[in-house]
Amino acid sequence: MTPLKLLALDEEDLAVVSSHLQDAVVRVGDLAYLPSQKRFAAVLNRFDWEGVGEGTKDYRRRRTALRFDRVLAAQHKDLRPDFKDRVLSLLAISFEAEDPPSGNITLLFSGDVTIQLKVECLEVELRDLGPAWPTSRKPEHPGDGAAGGESPGASGT
Repeated sequence: MTPLKLLALDEEDLAVVSSHLQDAVVRVGDLAYLPSQKRFAAVLNRFDWEGVGEGTKDYRRRRTALRFDRVLAAQHKDLRPDFKDRVLSLLAISFEAEDPPSGNITLLFSGDVTIQLKVECLEVELRDLGPAWPTSRKPEHPGDGAAGGESPGASGT
């Protein structure tokens, strides 16, 4: 699995970042809004979806940094920042333009947890931080019919 380094400057780019981060898990304590730097950052364990082949059970995760720049405000729903060890499973990242290029980025997690970032424009970086490690479980989604997968919010380590 080759380390990723992606930059998203428009909605198409963000969709690629979102697809690579589907089912990434993150501790609440590994999320940070830094208003003085206009930045929101997270360190996640992303699932290697591109490495999953037909009939294989060689699943892997990798530590990944995610950075949003030009962030003007951050809000959350159903998230308790004081529960630092709570593990969240990222489902998707989306962007809704308000007064282009500004708008709102939404990070949607399982359990209906959301983080919304008001941004001047899209400026997002995903960067793998180290080697991948094996995990015995593949994340499941409703309707997959897969057995033995991770439930949303599982650590997958």
